[in-house]
Amino acid sequence: MTTEILAQTPLHALHLELGARMVPFAGYEMPVQYPLGVLKEHLHTRDKAGLFDVSHMGQIILRGEDAAHALESLVPVDILGLAPGQQRYALFTDAEGGILDDLMVANAGDHLFLVVNAACKKQDLAHLRKHIGARCEIQPLFEERALLALQGPTAVEVLARLAPQVAQMTFMQFTRLPLLGADCYISRSGYTGEDGFEISVPVAHAESLARALLADPDVQPIGLGARDSLRLEAGLCLYGHDMNTQTTPIEAALAWAISKERRAGGARAGGFPGAERVLAQQAEGVARKRVGLLPQERMPVREGAEIVDAEGQVIGRVCSGGFGPSLGAPLALGYLPSEFSAIGTEVWALVRGKRVPMQVARTPFVPQRYYRG
Repeated sequence: MTTEILAQTPLHALHLELGARMVPFAGYEMPVQYPLGVLKEHLHTRDKAGLFDVSHMGQIILRGEDAAHALESLVPVDILGLAPGQQRYALFTDAEGGILDDLMVANAGDHLFLVVNAACKKQDLAHLRKHIGARCEIQPLFEERALLALQGPTAVEVLARLAPQVAQMTFMQFTRLPLLGADCYISRSGYTGEDGFEISVPVAHAESLARALLADPDVQPIGLGARDSLRLEAGLCLYGHDMNTQTTPIEAALAWAISKERRAGGARAGGFPGAERVLAQQAEGVARKRVGLLPQERMPVREGAEIVDAEGQVIGRVCSGGFGPSLGAPLALGYLPSEFSAIGTEVWALVRGKRVPMQVARTPFVPQRYYRG
């Protein structure tokens, strides 16, 4: 029997000081909740501002004149048209159009700044080096930078006390500026459906910045438990659960993430791994797709639960599920045959042998409140 040695983020000691309950996550020891508890942490983020340690995520810089062209060959996204100071959601696809990972790409002016998922960061780095390593410089920042997310309606007021310029940013804008003397990358984005910021900070400055943000009475530390319920209410995918190499962007209901320039008839149509299959699906439709689901009873329906039709035939599976504190009800995401995907369609989940009625529902389950200016 082997015991996995878990990595720690630069804020590990602070989490313990704050009374966090730590759990293994993507090879790291991470805070799942603090004494406030998941429910109150979730509601506090919706009401004021929550601080998340997401330093387990992978940060990577791409440099060189050909960097944008090179990266665009791996994603179905317009990277060439990404203006300096802007960020975009992207997907790495494989030769069959399956999703290898989802990521954020920002144009920092003289380089591209990428944030990839924690569990995928080593394979993503290998993927980049294999396919475009000869075309641009690839610099991982895994040990050099921490990543903090400040999320919620008062996040802008909190961060503006340290850097007034951030109040002028809008959703998916990106900048580089000092916070408490530390060289930070800041994007106005996040994974909660709320307004907020993600802040890349040098490891040596991470704890002092976190303490300065937590000193504001509006800010509470928030763990992975509330991060998951917040993103689920916002209808946001979690890699490895709601999408993977067995799902294409079209099946995962992420067609919006394929830039019009890269679609059939676009200025640079295709040209990414699996493009033929993905663009064919975009034109012709898919046999199954990811949908929102609202259980009609109070019982939460968890990941892995089978979904059946009125005759009891298994037709799909739940990929994420739980209770939505802001919604005040259980909620889920799952994959269903396209003929069952219309809003309002009734299906049933099997939970411990019991049939729980569910309705296909629109996502996000609660309104997103990104600041678009």
